[in-house]
Amino acid sequence: MNFVPLQESPVVLPEQIARALFGNNPAAWQEMLSALIGAALIGTIMMTMTAFAGPWAKRKITAAFTDRIAVNRVGPFGLFIIVADAVRLLGKELIIPDGADRPAFDLAPIVVASSALLGFAVIPMGSLFGINLHLADPETGLAYVFAVASIATLGLTMGGYASNNKYSLLGALRAVAQNIAYEIPLIVTAASVVIFAGSLQMSTIVAQQQETLFTIGGFAIPAWYAFVNPFAFVLFMVANLAEVGRNPFDIPEAPTEIIAGYQTEYSSVYFVLFYLGEFLHIFLGGAIVATVFLGGADGPASGSIGFIWFTVKIWAVFLFTQWARSAIPRVRIDQLIEIGWKGMLVLSFANLVLTAVIVGVML
Repeated sequence: MNFVPLQESPVVLPEQIARALFGNNPAAWQEMLSALIGAALIGTIMMTMTAFAGPWAKRKITAAFTDRIAVNRVGPFGLFIIVADAVRLLGKELIIPDGADRPAFDLAPIVVASSALLGFAVIPMGSLFGINLHLADPETGLAYVFAVASIATLGLTMGGYASNNKYSLLGALRAVAQNIAYEIPLIVTAASVVIFAGSLQMSTIVAQQQETLFTIGGFAIPAWYAFVNPFAFVLFMVANLAEVGRNPFDIPEAPTEIIAGYQTEYSSVYFVLFYLGEFLHIFLGGAIVATVFLGGADGPASGSIGFIWFTVKIWAVFLFTQWARSAIPRVRIDQLIEIGWKGMLVLSFANLVLTAVIVGVML
């Protein structure tokens, strides 16, 4: 595998918007307005995906895995269930439990949902007909996305504590224990990719995966880090399941044990925000996987429709999380902690050391 020389960062979306609206020398307020427009566009795209994934796709996929019939009565293919669920949930009464700690109770769902949306700011989603869907490209992009995604743990803790419910508090404590146990292996595994790429910048990580790893029968295998280091890819996918709370790691909710845990007391728009945040984090996890291990928006004719390939990859990760939800039984809390600290942590550090040795020999 040959390293791709570092290139100049591509023009990000706010710059493209500013040039289109205000010319080549926009003022500061015009740049700020362009950034807000770009952020609104990216946020709308991701929340639209979430609207399809939560009320509709999740049910359809689960039904397919379990040989059942999913939503099929409301609109073609049951698609209008998205509108029906929105009206139903938002129309419910917002109930605040006695003894709830406000404003922590009010802020928790907002923190969970917004932390995921902030993560998409540095994800290079590829181009669509000449528009580069990438909000910002800082040199510490990978560190940033992990930092803002971890803020969700604070939101879960606030919601569980502020609800004045013992089951909610147990769910919050489980969420903290789980995220600490699996976030360290997640970041350490990503660090092994940083060693290969030589940078924390998301565009550079994607650029380093553009070469051909090897050719089999005339078919070129790309130098995606999932192929370069499949062991790290598997570790990352398992740790990502824990981070987004999918089986076998849905301990913080565990409906049969602690009746939805941290979100037991939430209803109406607050429940919608928690639900939205859950699926936004699943898509953010898929976006990180696609960027770090699957070549980002790389694919046939990716120059003009790279965003479509990127979308296919994050939906593939979403499909994997739904398969895990349907097929893998939940582990006990003691088993979850043991897997994280005694298994994933050790394996992730072993992978990091081995990667450093291999790259050191290559260079």
